[in-house]
Amino acid sequence: MQDKKSFDFVRFIKSQMLLVAGIVIFLIFGMIEHSFFTQSNIVNIFRQIAVIAVMGAGMTYAIIGGNFDLSVGSLLSLCGSVIIMSTNKMGPVAAIVFTLFVGCASGVVTGYICGYLHLNSMVATLGMMNVLQALTLLYSGGNFVSLDDPDIWIVKAGQGNIGIIPISVIVMIIFCVIYGIILTRTVYGHNVKAVGTNPMTCKYSGINDNWVVMTTFIMSGLSTAVAAILLATRGGGAQPTMGLGYEFDVITAVILGGADLAGGEGSIYRTFVGALVIGIMKTGFVILGMSVYYQYIAECIIILIAVFLDLRAKGTVRKS
Repeated sequence: MQDKKSFDFVRFIKSQMLLVAGIVIFLIFGMIEHSFFTQSNIVNIFRQIAVIAVMGAGMTYAIIGGNFDLSVGSLLSLCGSVIIMSTNKMGPVAAIVFTLFVGCASGVVTGYICGYLHLNSMVATLGMMNVLQALTLLYSGGNFVSLDDPDIWIVKAGQGNIGIIPISVIVMIIFCVIYGIILTRTVYGHNVKAVGTNPMTCKYSGINDNWVVMTTFIMSGLSTAVAAILLATRGGGAQPTMGLGYEFDVITAVILGGADLAGGEGSIYRTFVGALVIGIMKTGFVILGMSVYYQYIAECIIILIAVFLDLRAKGTVRKS
């Protein structure tokens, strides 16, 4: 019995290695700079990762389904401009609904191209990335857009707290829990994993793999729209290029979370932990005064290591 308990504990630790790594990184930064342990800094880390974690939840669906969505950064920019400008014209409630519609509509277009026309997702979403960025520049006139009323409730919600917890963090948690339940506890979630594992088998099993692929991009688009609302309302405005580079952080979080690059495997919880690790590192780099250019290099190295370890664990690393 004791041996079994010991084995279970070891297996649990191995299954939570990313979380353990995040804690170790957090402790290292804290020992270097003691202000890293303050409550305000911890709250700030969670506030900063809200956007990446929410977008990562949607990206997890796309990757589990066997695809990538490189257009999320540009979609974030578009939805950020949409929520601000439409709030000025229609009010916050209608603006939120319209922004969510824009995110889903983008997912429908991309999903149809990948799911029904069977175009490679890397190529399709790379093209959509440029299209969405062009639409953002056209829609905003290439200018920073801000709310006419900076004291409107949507901004207070975006910047506010319930106790010490930011409202954006609460939204992130609720959103990730919902996406996690859909992925693990519904027939649709199992179908997404099945399509990512073997789409040909799904055809013979009666699963509409084209539809499933399209819906994974809709899930990604919806999550990006929610993230844009969180990001834009936190600052009360939006730059037409505010989503630049977010696609890299989001994909890094999903891959760090152990999602299979070939599809079929992934977890919303592990994606969240991956986003948390990225948030800890980014905040630590800033506190230590590291140049943003070195931060990019560090993130690149981290994702390469994560991919290598993922391939090694699956026994697909080619030995020379």
